[in-house]
Amino acid sequence: MRKKYCFLFPLCIVIIGAMWVFAAGDAADPLVTLSYLNDIFTNTINTQVDQRLDAAGLWQNFNENDYTPTDSFNRVPTWAETRLKQDDMLQTSTGVSVLLLAGSGKITYPSGAVVDISTGDVVSSGSAMNTNHRYLIVEDTTASFTITSKTAVVDYQGSCSFQYSNAINYNAIASALKTLNLFRGSFTGYGQGFDLEVAPTRLQALIMFIRVLGEEEQALSWNGNIPFTDVQLGSQAERYIGYAYERGYTNGYSSTQFRPSAPVNAYQYTEFLLRAMGYSSAVNTNLSDALLRAQDAGLLTLGEAQMLQTASFLRAELVYISYYALDVLLANSNQTLGESLMAKGVFQLQDWEDASALVDNRRL
Repeated sequence: MRKKYCFLFPLCIVIIGAMWVFAAGDAADPLVTLSYLNDIFTNTINTQVDQRLDAAGLWQNFNENDYTPTDSFNRVPTWAETRLKQDDMLQTSTGVSVLLLAGSGKITYPSGAVVDISTGDVVSSGSAMNTNHRYLIVEDTTASFTITSKTAVVDYQGSCSFQYSNAINYNAIASALKTLNLFRGSFTGYGQGFDLEVAPTRLQALIMFIRVLGEEEQALSWNGNIPFTDVQLGSQAERYIGYAYERGYTNGYSSTQFRPSAPVNAYQYTEFLLRAMGYSSAVNTNLSDALLRAQDAGLLTLGEAQMLQTASFLRAELVYISYYALDVLLANSNQTLGESLMAKGVFQLQDWEDASALVDNRRL
């Protein structure tokens, strides 16, 4: 009976695919919300599948106990979300749905079929996953979804298990910084708003820099004038930028532009941290040796500097070097950056201990 049930899934693909078109949104809002999946979308699909099973005369004879997933699998009856890291693996069985919200991954399976519900196509084993596409294991088989990016966000529903790698856990580092009030994420409705998979902007880097200085309260109370015409007057962004400009922390992109939404690179952000720790200042405009100076200051290891030279600079790297900067001595001081922030009341010792307990990976 299990095989009859499994082979009936392809009969429902057309219905599910059509429903997914409406669930996926448009170019302006391409991402389906988790609440929609949990309620309207899932309930509608379940009703349509039940109707097909009834029409085929199979549903009344189907006993859910006949289908027993692998013992190591846990059944998740509603949509659940998780953050994963590189080489982490989500292992699934027939009937499971998987949705990649951010990052990249690949699908592998030994037999049967996995269908991309968003397109209605069967995907071959070894295929790369597309973000915002729902995948369904539709025949009697198992499938693995392996993360190929440094971080990723995945939604899943059904019987599954996880295998975790020893890769750097940027997700845990972001959580640690959030515990310390140094990283708050964005308004993105998934992945805790961390957005570790995207490049940080100049404004985001500046905000992080001000928090690392322990001066966010002063920045948010700033009131003055700035020369940058591309910053919205009266906005929170204006206060951060105006404060940093007035204090000499940043010169802007030009005399009249700050370019708050432009991406920041590893050299620029490392320079920000060096300034925060007293190893540089805004007077220095030559950033070509920023990574080397960061090694001399103990901010970066050789492996980290090499990684930053070759990898795309994402928010994952931003939280990584920000977190480990907390253990580095300030210039001409016997106090670390973390100790300085505790002295300023940015976070407490218990916060530091709680944050440290979240991070157990090695440095590069």
